Amino acid sequence: MALRYELIKTCKQSGARLGRLHTPHGTVDTPVFMPVGTLATVKTMSPEELTEMGSGIILSNTYHLFLRPGHDVVREAGGLHRFMNWDRAILTDSGGFQVFSLSDLREITEEGVSFRSHLNGEPLFLSPEKSMEIQNALGADIIMAFDECPPYPADREYVKNSMDRTHRWLQRCATAHRRKEEQALFGIIQGGMYRDLREESARQITSVDLPGYAIGGLSVGEPKEMMYDALEWTTPLMPKEKPRYLMGVGSPDALVEGVVRGVDMFDCVLPTRIARNGTTMTSRGRVVVRNAKYARDFSPLDPECDCYTCRNYSRAYLRHLIKAEETFGLRLTTYHNLHFLLKLMEKVRQAIREDRLLDFRAHFFEEYYGSTRPTRNF
Repeated sequence: MALRYELIKTCKQSGARLGRLHTPHGTVDTPVFMPVGTLATVKTMSPEELTEMGSGIILSNTYHLFLRPGHDVVREAGGLHRFMNWDRAILTDSGGFQVFSLSDLREITEEGVSFRSHLNGEPLFLSPEKSMEIQNALGADIIMAFDECPPYPADREYVKNSMDRTHRWLQRCATAHRRKEEQALFGIIQGGMYRDLREESARQITSVDLPGYAIGGLSVGEPKEMMYDALEWTTPLMPKEKPRYLMGVGSPDALVEGVVRGVDMFDCVLPTRIARNGTTMTSRGRVVVRNAKYARDFSPLDPECDCYTCRNYSRAYLRHLIKAEETFGLRLTTYHNLHFLLKLMEKVRQAIREDRLLDFRAHFFEEYYGSTRPTRNF
């Protein structure tokens, strides 16, 4: 089998799930945060560093790899694992989100989406079949069905039509998928912020027998409480024996709240993106290390962190590197942020194991946000 999910324990206090994903490239403990390696690389990080910090699975992007270097090049290299020298699990998204978010000039039909490359304006076309062709060539362990991610806000008629098209596209993806024994195809639940549509989508998507299912169309600009409501409508309708993946979510509060609501897998560019601006996540909350007040602060970025950055370098040095636009500074802040989220998920798993996740949530939010109800993203 391409993938097997093992449910180990359900937290008595919260209902959160502790599990394992068994993939062709190793076993991954869940709940898990997946660093994003859009162009077959997690920005500024080497595969060895990702392994060192404990990452067992990363995400790459079908749309971007389709544009460059091209899926045919990756296939000739022996697949994405060999191409990027990563021997652990990989998930590729379908390219749908990028088509809808990066291209202003696009035309959606039942057949697929015509659009122009954001790089050079070249006319291109993606369909369920083309997305499967590209992802089969890339060779990731988990691949995603081609879907339409509606914007927020969007009226009910638009969301309903988009959701129905996504359901039909899933059937075409399942038919076009050629490497079922090696690659696990996940369907994506849509439905916007409408409860009945979310529930209808969950029933329809999970009626197709697949190794796992994702929740899409969230973290697209809606208030956090609306996202949490949508999760509460959706996850109870998803199979307990299969993994649940919330796409595009990576702030500390949303990771913990998502786990409480039954989610197993997360990904987001947030930790790497903010790191390049000198913003870091620490045990006491956000630290914008480029700020002037750290110019003579020779303490570690996070005294409670044992990552490479915190063991070896001060806030003053990190500020100097960021202000001087030195690449090493971006590497150090990126390393720390990814390490922080991976360790956060490790702590979450331990709290589930000990039936105390709600207590952990209250303590973590108080330490990180200064409140048990966070009002900011990170």
